[in-house]
Amino acid sequence: MSDVRSAIVIGGGLVGCSSAYYLCRAGWKVTLLERQRIGSGASHGNCGYVCPSHAMPLSAPGVVAYTLPSLFKRDAPLSIPARFDPGLWKWLLQFTRQCSTDRMMHAATGRNALLASSMSLYREFVDEESIECEWTDRGLLLVYKSANDFDGYKETAELLKREFEIEAVAYPGKAVKDLEPSLKSGMAGGWHFPADAHVRPDKLLAGFKRAIEQRGGEIREDVEVRTLLRDGNQVASVATSQGSLAADLLVLATGAEAPQFADAIGCRLPIQPGKGYSLTMQPLQKQPKIPMIFEEHHVAVTPLDSGFRVGSTMEFTGYDRSINPKRLALLRKSAAEHLEEPLPEAVDEEWAGWRPMSVDGLPCIGQAPGASNLIVAAGNGMIGLATAPATGKLVAEIASEHTPHIDATPYSLTRFV
Repeated sequence: MSDVRSAIVIGGGLVGCSSAYYLCRAGWKVTLLERQRIGSGASHGNCGYVCPSHAMPLSAPGVVAYTLPSLFKRDAPLSIPARFDPGLWKWLLQFTRQCSTDRMMHAATGRNALLASSMSLYREFVDEESIECEWTDRGLLLVYKSANDFDGYKETAELLKREFEIEAVAYPGKAVKDLEPSLKSGMAGGWHFPADAHVRPDKLLAGFKRAIEQRGGEIREDVEVRTLLRDGNQVASVATSQGSLAADLLVLATGAEAPQFADAIGCRLPIQPGKGYSLTMQPLQKQPKIPMIFEEHHVAVTPLDSGFRVGSTMEFTGYDRSINPKRLALLRKSAAEHLEEPLPEAVDEEWAGWRPMSVDGLPCIGQAPGASNLIVAAGNGMIGLATAPATGKLVAEIASEHTPHIDATPYSLTRFV
């Protein structure tokens, strides 16, 4: 009789792939199930930032009062169309309760631990597994058109340095264009985070897929998980579109759709799908050197070796997969206001995906309250790529009953029970 324990990982995004990879390394017999193709969800079209700079959550004091007036603007980065959606209303109410200094700093501490660990783990992974993912170390630049907003970020930059040793360098006025010549003249300034990096997400996912299979893991695509069947305090089997499966351990890494398995988990997960958009095209003639976020619009641009990507915005429209042309137009509008070179009309891909937005800005990583053999890894929000390796390693450590490499308490699902 074999002593090797079996695990089924549900979800083939970066968090699911990271979980499968580290479980394989820990000696588990792993089967990864993906409804479509590996990386076909939110992991595919994001801007590829490996960003320790993103320690601060969205839930900051005053953010609700600042954001509400913008909801009535047609070109606002955040869109919440009016509709009957009690789940979203409850999530928004819970979010407002997180907007205090103490809760913000609690979330920032937990996010920072995942981000810092993931940066180190990514470097090990890319080197050890010989991953070709266009890894580039040029930092991340926050660009401001407003002098007040540029100056106002100094307080956040000082907090990041003081609390987390995250370095940000100010480039006021003309200095920001000297740093990044692709910008139009007249920007108020920018803050550069030199320790950040970026990758091409689809190539990173291809690398994870190969590494999992080389370490003995099995990947099954085009398999839809329909139900988790419980027997007492365990998940006995997984009902899929290709029959029933069972394993010693289940890992639920289904991103924004994790709340749909609440009965098996044993608690409600306050996660909402926040739809993001991106446009991917061939490299520009005057390609930026540094990834940038145009802060007034919250639009991000990523220069890739093989292309150029413009992305972001946030749209709370529930589990709707459609692509709204008006949101794509906002990406083009922001790029036109910041970059000297216009974006080409022809693009390689128009994309939208659901970011799994947790109410407190922290992912849900840990044993499910209602099932002793189920671990949840979901809710990584807008830092899913940047926190995936540390999330996956935590999953393997919890499953193997090893001491976690970082404190796992902030991510526990017991905070929702």
